[in-house]
Amino acid sequence: MNIVNILRTLPVLALFLMMQVAAASETEHLPAKATPIPATTDSVPHVQLGIEPDPEISTALLTHVARIPGVEVRNTVISLPGALGFWLTDDVVLAKPYAIVGGREFAHVHPDGSLHASLPPALAVKAVEAGWAVHHPWADKRKGWEGFVMIYTPVNEEELKIVLQLIVASYNYVTGRNLVLDL
Repeated sequence: MNIVNILRTLPVLALFLMMQVAAASETEHLPAKATPIPATTDSVPHVQLGIEPDPEISTALLTHVARIPGVEVRNTVISLPGALGFWLTDDVVLAKPYAIVGGREFAHVHPDGSLHASLPPALAVKAVEAGWAVHHPWADKRKGWEGFVMIYTPVNEEELKIVLQLIVASYNYVTGRNLVLDL
Protein backbone atom coordinates (compact mmCIF):
# COMPACT_ATOMS: atom_id res chain seq x y z
CA MET A 1 0.00 0.00 0.00
CA ASN A 2 1.45 3.37 -0.95
CA ILE A 3 1.31 6.57 1.10
CA VAL A 4 -1.58 8.03 -0.93
CA ASN A 5 -3.79 5.03 -0.18
CA ILE A 6 -2.83 5.14 3.48
CA LEU A 7 -3.74 8.83 3.71
CA ARG A 8 -7.09 8.13 2.01
CA THR A 9 -7.97 5.52 4.65
CA LEU A 10 -7.11 7.72 7.65
CA PRO A 11 -10.48 9.55 7.79
CA VAL A 12 -12.32 6.22 7.61
CA LEU A 13 -10.10 4.77 10.33
CA ALA A 14 -10.58 7.86 12.51
CA LEU A 15 -14.37 7.64 12.14
CA PHE A 16 -14.28 3.93 12.99
CA LEU A 17 -12.22 4.59 16.14
CA MET A 18 -14.55 7.42 17.23
CA MET A 19 -17.53 5.09 16.83
CA GLN A 20 -15.75 2.47 18.94
CA VAL A 21 -15.10 5.01 21.71
CA ALA A 22 -18.66 6.38 21.55
CA ALA A 23 -20.19 2.90 21.72
CA ALA A 24 -17.94 1.90 24.60
CA SER A 25 -18.62 5.09 26.53
CA GLU A 26 -22.38 4.56 26.32
CA THR A 27 -22.17 1.94 29.06
CA GLU A 28 -18.62 2.35 30.36
CA HIS A 29 -19.68 4.19 33.53
CA LEU A 30 -23.02 2.81 34.60
CA PRO A 31 -24.50 4.88 37.39
CA ALA A 32 -25.79 2.98 40.39
CA LYS A 33 -29.48 2.14 40.09
CA ALA A 34 -31.34 4.51 42.41
CA THR A 35 -34.59 2.57 42.78
CA PRO A 36 -34.89 -0.66 44.79
CA ILE A 37 -33.51 -3.83 43.24
CA PRO A 38 -36.36 -6.31 42.82
CA ALA A 39 -36.29 -9.86 44.09
CA THR A 40 -35.97 -12.58 41.45
CA THR A 41 -36.31 -16.31 41.26
CA ASP A 42 -33.11 -18.36 41.36
CA SER A 43 -34.36 -20.89 38.84
CA VAL A 44 -35.99 -21.13 35.46
CA PRO A 45 -38.29 -19.51 34.64
CA HIS A 46 -36.10 -16.65 35.79
CA VAL A 47 -38.42 -13.75 36.62
CA GLN A 48 -38.75 -10.70 38.85
CA LEU A 49 -41.12 -10.76 41.78
CA GLY A 50 -43.65 -8.05 42.64
CA ILE A 51 -43.02 -5.59 39.80
CA GLU A 52 -45.69 -3.99 37.62
CA PRO A 53 -44.31 -2.28 34.52
CA ASP A 54 -45.36 1.23 33.53
CA PRO A 55 -47.23 0.83 30.19
CA GLU A 56 -45.79 4.08 28.79
CA ILE A 57 -42.23 3.03 29.60
CA SER A 58 -42.85 -0.43 28.12
CA THR A 59 -44.23 1.09 24.91
CA ALA A 60 -41.28 3.50 24.65
CA LEU A 61 -38.82 0.62 25.13
CA LEU A 62 -40.41 -1.43 22.34
CA THR A 63 -40.59 1.61 20.05
CA HIS A 64 -36.85 2.25 20.46
CA VAL A 65 -35.92 -1.41 20.04
CA ALA A 66 -37.99 -1.63 16.83
CA ARG A 67 -35.86 1.22 15.40
CA ILE A 68 -32.60 -0.71 15.77
CA PRO A 69 -31.42 -1.69 12.28
CA GLY A 70 -32.08 -5.35 11.50
CA VAL A 71 -34.20 -6.01 14.60
CA GLU A 72 -37.78 -7.25 14.61
CA VAL A 73 -39.88 -7.32 17.78
CA ARG A 74 -41.93 -10.51 17.72
CA ASN A 75 -43.14 -13.30 19.95
CA THR A 76 -40.26 -14.97 21.77
CA VAL A 77 -39.04 -18.41 20.78
CA ILE A 78 -37.44 -19.15 24.16
CA SER A 79 -39.23 -17.36 26.97
CA LEU A 80 -42.55 -17.25 28.76
CA PRO A 81 -45.88 -16.74 26.97
CA GLY A 82 -46.44 -13.03 26.48
CA ALA A 83 -42.71 -12.24 26.22
CA LEU A 84 -41.45 -10.45 23.12
CA GLY A 85 -38.19 -11.40 21.43
CA PHE A 86 -35.74 -9.02 19.81
CA TRP A 87 -34.98 -10.98 16.64
CA LEU A 88 -32.10 -10.24 14.29
CA THR A 89 -33.11 -10.40 10.63
CA ASP A 90 -31.30 -12.81 8.32
CA ASP A 91 -29.25 -10.02 6.71
CA VAL A 92 -27.55 -9.20 10.03
CA VAL A 93 -24.25 -11.04 10.47
CA LEU A 94 -23.82 -12.73 13.84
CA ALA A 95 -20.37 -12.07 15.28
CA LYS A 96 -21.08 -14.15 18.40
CA PRO A 97 -23.84 -16.64 17.62
CA TYR A 98 -22.85 -18.69 20.70
CA ALA A 99 -24.08 -15.81 22.92
CA ILE A 100 -27.63 -16.16 21.60
CA VAL A 101 -29.87 -18.47 23.60
CA GLY A 102 -32.26 -19.40 20.79
CA GLY A 103 -32.59 -18.78 17.06
CA ARG A 104 -31.64 -15.19 16.25
CA GLU A 105 -33.26 -13.78 19.40
CA PHE A 106 -30.50 -11.79 21.10
CA ALA A 107 -32.76 -10.51 23.91
CA HIS A 108 -36.37 -10.60 25.05
CA VAL A 109 -38.67 -8.63 27.33
CA HIS A 110 -41.01 -10.36 29.78
CA PRO A 111 -44.57 -9.22 30.53
CA ASP A 112 -43.25 -7.75 33.81
CA GLY A 113 -40.87 -5.47 31.86
CA SER A 114 -37.63 -7.26 32.79
CA LEU A 115 -35.36 -8.43 29.99
CA HIS A 116 -32.90 -11.20 29.33
CA ALA A 117 -29.94 -10.25 27.16
CA SER A 118 -26.41 -11.36 26.37
CA LEU A 119 -23.96 -8.60 27.27
CA PRO A 120 -20.21 -8.53 26.92
CA PRO A 121 -19.10 -10.40 30.07
CA ALA A 122 -17.26 -7.40 31.57
CA LEU A 123 -20.30 -5.18 31.03
CA ALA A 124 -22.55 -7.84 32.58
CA VAL A 125 -20.42 -7.70 35.73
CA LYS A 126 -20.65 -3.88 35.77
CA ALA A 127 -24.43 -4.00 35.26
CA VAL A 128 -24.82 -6.44 38.16
CA GLU A 129 -22.52 -4.42 40.42
CA ALA A 130 -24.41 -1.19 39.63
CA GLY A 131 -27.77 -2.84 40.38
CA TRP A 132 -29.17 -2.92 36.82
CA ALA A 133 -29.10 -6.66 36.31
CA VAL A 134 -28.62 -10.09 37.82
CA HIS A 135 -26.82 -13.03 36.24
CA HIS A 136 -29.15 -15.65 34.78
CA PRO A 137 -29.04 -18.93 36.76
CA TRP A 138 -27.61 -20.65 33.69
CA ALA A 139 -25.01 -17.96 32.87
CA ASP A 140 -22.16 -20.20 33.97
CA LYS A 141 -23.56 -23.42 32.48
CA ARG A 142 -22.67 -22.92 28.82
CA LYS A 143 -19.71 -21.36 27.03
CA GLY A 144 -20.73 -18.01 25.56
CA TRP A 145 -23.37 -17.29 28.20
CA GLU A 146 -21.02 -15.62 30.69
CA GLY A 147 -22.72 -12.28 30.01
CA PHE A 148 -26.31 -13.58 30.05
CA VAL A 149 -28.28 -11.43 32.50
CA MET A 150 -31.75 -10.34 33.46
CA ILE A 151 -32.02 -6.56 33.28
CA TYR A 152 -34.53 -5.17 35.74
CA THR A 153 -37.73 -3.42 34.62
CA PRO A 154 -37.12 0.29 34.00
CA VAL A 155 -39.45 2.31 36.23
CA ASN A 156 -38.81 5.83 34.92
CA GLU A 157 -37.35 7.71 31.93
CA GLU A 158 -33.82 7.80 33.37
CA GLU A 159 -33.81 4.04 33.90
CA LEU A 160 -35.27 3.49 30.44
CA LYS A 161 -32.27 5.26 28.91
CA ILE A 162 -29.82 2.99 30.76
CA VAL A 163 -31.80 -0.15 29.86
CA LEU A 164 -31.87 0.88 26.19
CA GLN A 165 -28.11 1.41 26.29
CA LEU A 166 -27.72 -2.11 27.66
CA ILE A 167 -29.96 -3.51 24.90
CA VAL A 168 -27.85 -1.74 22.27
CA ALA A 169 -24.70 -3.08 23.95
CA SER A 170 -26.18 -6.58 23.64
CA TYR A 171 -26.98 -5.95 19.97
CA ASN A 172 -23.44 -4.68 19.36
CA TYR A 173 -21.90 -7.63 21.21
CA VAL A 174 -23.84 -10.25 19.28
CA THR A 175 -23.53 -8.56 15.87
CA GLY A 176 -20.08 -6.99 16.12
CA ARG A 177 -21.59 -3.67 15.10
CA ASN A 178 -21.03 -0.33 16.81
CA LEU A 179 -24.46 1.21 16.93
CA VAL A 180 -24.68 4.28 19.13
CA LEU A 181 -28.03 4.90 20.73
CA ASP A 182 -29.71 8.20 19.84
CA LEU A 183 -32.49 8.98 22.31
